Amino acid sequence: MSEETVITTTEAPVTTIARIGEYEGKSVTLKGWLYNLRESGKLLFPIFRDGSGTIQGIVPKAAVSPEVFETIKGLTQESSVVVTGKVRADKRAPGGYELDVENVEVVQRVPEDDPFPISLKEHGTDFLMEHRHLWIRTPRQSAILRIRAEIIKAARDFLDDNGFVLTDPPILTPAACEGTSTLFPVEYFGDEAYLTQSGQLYIESTALALGKVYSFGPTFRAEKSKTRRHLTEFWMVEPEWAYAGLDDLMGLAEQFISFIVDRVLTRRAADMKVLGRDISKLETIKAPFPRVSYDDAVKMLNDAHAKGLLEQPFEYGNDFGSPDETYISSQFDRPVMVHRYPAAVKAFYMEPDPENPKYALCVDVLAPEGYGEIIGGSQRIASYELLKKRIEEHNLPLDAFKWYLDLRQYGSVPHSGFGMGIERAVAWICGLEHVRETIPFARTLNRIYP
Repeated sequence: MSEETVITTTEAPVTTIARIGEYEGKSVTLKGWLYNLRESGKLLFPIFRDGSGTIQGIVPKAAVSPEVFETIKGLTQESSVVVTGKVRADKRAPGGYELDVENVEVVQRVPEDDPFPISLKEHGTDFLMEHRHLWIRTPRQSAILRIRAEIIKAARDFLDDNGFVLTDPPILTPAACEGTSTLFPVEYFGDEAYLTQSGQLYIESTALALGKVYSFGPTFRAEKSKTRRHLTEFWMVEPEWAYAGLDDLMGLAEQFISFIVDRVLTRRAADMKVLGRDISKLETIKAPFPRVSYDDAVKMLNDAHAKGLLEQPFEYGNDFGSPDETYISSQFDRPVMVHRYPAAVKAFYMEPDPENPKYALCVDVLAPEGYGEIIGGSQRIASYELLKKRIEEHNLPLDAFKWYLDLRQYGSVPHSGFGMGIERAVAWICGLEHVRETIPFARTLNRIYP
């Protein structure tokens, strides 16, 4: 290694692949890993990754010392390296730049007799999930996780900037929001407690203290479901708003989703390109969203069945299944808001429609392209007597809900809120087939490793 090369390494500023365009024509240092290596005669084409993206390096044998050339030639997939090189614009390159490599320092070389398990060939889903701790290093999975982070940041920025205060509900709860059949019980110093299904009941109390609040945290559902939309552990963002009715809530939901999609399209265009996402389907996502009553949605489904577009007629009074949601959403170019479901199929805390108490003042927001419900929300019951009656009708333990009833006893007001599952939003915005890729480590019916 020549003295001149060492000086270049020392002087070259450290940057990331995502920001490398700021240094066009200059030497920089990247700290990352070898993703792939191609060789063509006296040319090497290493591809490096650093967590912010990937970039191809060019290494002509005549341009570097023999030691540097041989070191790069001998690198194995996922060996960790510190690379110095000159940034060169190239329109053909995926990120618009390539790196003329000048020097490399090997931090750890992956041994050839125990290579990185996830090669560039195709692997089965079970194998990839078993090696999820390594799979997340691949460009596609890394892009998904960066988009997930952007969605979370956008959700929080929107709520923070619109006067909502973050308040954190407990994860351990003494009772269920919606019955105990889909809860994970835990022993709590001799008593039974549950992992939370939702922070909603608790942030109703903080909304009556602070006006506009939201929670963001993990939630748990013990549904024995194997569909591509379900996880047993997922993250929910839940705004709650005092003195807000159903119409206020629907307006908030459409502005919220529009803001998040726009943020991703603006800031994560390169990652969307890695995924091959057709962003034209997201560019139409702007408020206002179409609003359809439950009764009108049922009519749409039965008309579709009469035309032979759906196999089964829809039975009035049921909640919508995946095929139903997919058909309804397919009729629109943006999310559709289905509101006023029959109260009998909805949660105990939903306010009845004053014009017809058979219906609940609730809304489900269905994403386009068959991604199903991404937001569910409602106006909450404000009456102490009615809420107590509903708790009893649902055979829920009254003692566990005494504090919740207190909210209607002392300064009750109309209030509304919704929940958005982060993973379903990520799946839709990224255009993913299965929700398991939307979270670093998916927890599903048959998987709790790694």
